[in-house]
Amino acid sequence: MLPRWSKAISQFARVNSELGRHLCSFSCRDYSKVAAVAADPTEKIFNVNTEVNLNKMFWTKPHSLALAPDSPLRVEDPQYEGIKRFTLKLLRFYSKQSKSIRGANVIYRRVIHQVDRPAIYDVFNLEKTFKTTFSLLVIHMWLCLRRLKQEGKEGVELGQYLYEIYNHDVELRVSKAGVNLLLTKWMKDLEKIFYGNIVAYDAAMLPEAKQDELQNVIWRNVFSDDGTSTPDHAALLPLQALSRYVRREFNCMSLTETQENLKQCETLQSLSMWCHVSHLQTTPPSGKENTGK
Repeated sequence: MLPRWSKAISQFARVNSELGRHLCSFSCRDYSKVAAVAADPTEKIFNVNTEVNLNKMFWTKPHSLALAPDSPLRVEDPQYEGIKRFTLKLLRFYSKQSKSIRGANVIYRRVIHQVDRPAIYDVFNLEKTFKTTFSLLVIHMWLCLRRLKQEGKEGVELGQYLYEIYNHDVELRVSKAGVNLLLTKWMKDLEKIFYGNIVAYDAAMLPEAKQDELQNVIWRNVFSDDGTSTPDHAALLPLQALSRYVRREFNCMSLTETQENLKQCETLQSLSMWCHVSHLQTTPPSGKENTGK
């Protein structure tokens, strides 16, 4: 059976690109209903971290995220012998499905490692709320699912396991945020937001997309609290930096070959967000954002 996330994306793809670009605006209006978290009534202020020069971040050349064979971050299946291995075989521990589920768990652990660590919020001057965490989680899931889909049937199957793990985690996060009644309704709303955002990000990365399309989509999905389509001046530097980060990781994932490497990669720079601070290239002479297309 065709996996649910892949089928939904295909259905969304049939809609014209203009509609796809506007689907993400749904999320800005509905986050307040989904996340039962008290919002700060004061105006949101973006205080740019003075320790980080956002203008100089994420200009480095994209590269494969595959880990070296001797990397301590690699996760390998345990190799048992004798009766233990025989028993595990009987329990289908080494079956294709079991291996795929374990691989999906590895990928998702690296995704949430990136999304849950304070550094990503500090670098991009984001307040850690359910809305921002969910928005960043969707971005990183989109990057992984898009790349896995390029691997064909096996990649789509692995993506389905990854999506199911993500969905379970989001349900736990919603409950933790205080939503205990009508949980199914909130999960359906979040699912709509998820697919709408994916379509918007896909459209923003098309060759014919406007140069600032990705930046505008990220503004609506991550930074904007009131659904406005135009970024304000105070948030411009963090917004441009996050746009470069997403585009760079998009290209890094494209350079990471094969499904197996995706399970064994330093997925989405999971070693450290700060590696971009200590190993930077200076801003291009033009001072303009590199689209990376």
